[in-house]
This record gives sequence, structure tokens and C-alpha cells, in this order.
Amino acid sequence: MSYMENRSEVSEFILTGLTDAPELQVPLFIILTLIYLITLVGNLGIIALISSESCLHTPMYFFLSNLSLVDFGYSSAVTPKVIAGILTGDKVISYNGCATQLFFFGAFAVTESFLLASMAYDRHAAICKPLHYTTTMTLTVCAFLASGAYICAFLTSSIVVGNMFSLSFCRSNIVHHFFCDIPPLLILSCSDIHIIELEFFILGSFNALFPFLVIFASYLLIFITILKIHSAEGRQKAFSTCASHLTAVSIFYGTIIFMYFQPSSSHSMDSEKIVSVFYTMVIPMLNPLVYSLRNKDVKNACRKALRVQLQLDHLFS
Repeated sequence: MSYMENRSEVSEFILTGLTDAPELQVPLFIILTLIYLITLVGNLGIIALISSESCLHTPMYFFLSNLSLVDFGYSSAVTPKVIAGILTGDKVISYNGCATQLFFFGAFAVTESFLLASMAYDRHAAICKPLHYTTTMTLTVCAFLASGAYICAFLTSSIVVGNMFSLSFCRSNIVHHFFCDIPPLLILSCSDIHIIELEFFILGSFNALFPFLVIFASYLLIFITILKIHSAEGRQKAFSTCASHLTAVSIFYGTIIFMYFQPSSSHSMDSEKIVSVFYTMVIPMLNPLVYSLRNKDVKNACRKALRVQLQLDHLFS
């Protein structure tokens, strides 16, 4: 591939990390390790719970299990390397390692965008056309939407990484970030990046804007339908089915807009680092908490699984 030809210029990158302050290394290590452990337990727990409980074998929870898998994936693409860097002080990442990190982070982030759109469409079908829900959201449709999300995301990420690592990195190999991301890598390039920036903007706009429009249109129709419901209890029930998803969408797109859709001249690496911590580490931890704490079905399934486990412990004790 063309991006492999430039390895003679740069064979590795040095990540500046979150901070150089010695007194913050131990607190950061503890906090990030706890965040990552909660992310692992929360997301893998959601996947296991949905797989084991037949009452959760519905389209909404099918997409939620995929969302948890994606959250686990893009957190794991970044967080372990950051934690290891704090622990050992080694902030070097190889050329191939940088490309791999960017590829998987980008692929999983784009997949999340499309999955959130699929979940919005599912909520629209459930609330706006409840009588046709089972024929609209079939297993085939759900599999098509999920596989389409992964295919679009991994194809986009391949294009982005291929273009990014076809550039010449001859100015420096110091990445002013705690992981390999597009803006700090572009700064290091001595190639003409205007066309590449335009390509990235177009790809990024499509992968963020198209799902966002699907979400916006779905919820516009949902709110119109809810307003037509006469009973307050009915409206409350309809709103409650969307609350968790709306929370996840607001957090996800809020950070995307701040990070990637501002002029490059206004980029501040320090502010981007703070938002990136939220984006790469906190959001994957929050999503399972948001869905489990606000969702009655998930809470009931958790209680049921816990009761079964306690009965098994009592039986074999």
C-alpha cells in the first residue's frame, strides 16, 4: 500500500499524552483504569445479558448489544495504550501501530453513528407504526442495518487511513495528543494537505450528517405522533422509550461537532485533549449506564440474572 512507502521518513511517533505533570500521573492512572474497567464490565455485561435473556431478543436490544460491542471496541483502541504510557512512561507508538489505532478508532466511531441512526429508525417504527412493527423490523432488516453500519464504517476508515499515511511526515514525529487522531497528524505533514482535508471533511460530513438527519427525521415524526396521544400516561410511556437513546445521541453528536466541525485555525490541542478524553473513554462507559439505569426491561433482566446467580450460589454453597 502507498502509505507504507513513507516509513523511511518516520518509523514511529511520540505521543505527548494527557499531561507531563508528575503529580498527576498516579491519579490519572487510577481514574483511567477505573473508567476502562467500568467500560469493559458495563458493555460486555450488556452483551451477555441481552444474549442470555430471551425477553431482550428484540430489535432494540439487538442494536444495543451492537452499540455495546462498538463502545468496547473504540475504547479499547485508545485507552489501554494511554494507561500503559502513564504506567511505564513509554509514549512511543510505531508507525503501523499509529495507523492501526486510527483505523479501529475511526471504524468503531463511524459504526456507532450509523447504529444510533438505526436505533432511531427502530423507535420510529415502534411508536409511529406499532401495528406494522413486527413486519417492518424483521431479523433480516436488523441484520442489514447493522452489517451496513459496519461495512460503511470500515470502508471509510480504510480510505481515511490510506490517505493519511500516504502523506509525508517530515516536520516532526511528536503527536501533540494522547492517541493518533487526524488533526494532530495533519499538523506533522509537510505534504499538501488541502485536498486530503477536503476529502476527510466530505467523508466525515456524510458519516455524521446522514445518520444525524435520519435521527432528526425519525424523532420529528415520533414527537408529532406523541403529541397526538391523548392520555398523559401514553405520552409519558412513549417519551420514556426514547429517553436513553436521545441522551446517547446528544452526548455523541455534541462531542463530534466540537471536535471535528470547527475551523482548523481555531483548534486548541489542550481543549481537544479534554474533549477527546470524554469522547474516547467516558462515552463508552456512560452508554451502558444510561441504558441500564433508564430502561425498565434491562433493570428487570439484571434483577432476574442476579436472583438466578444468588440461587445457584446458595445451591452449591
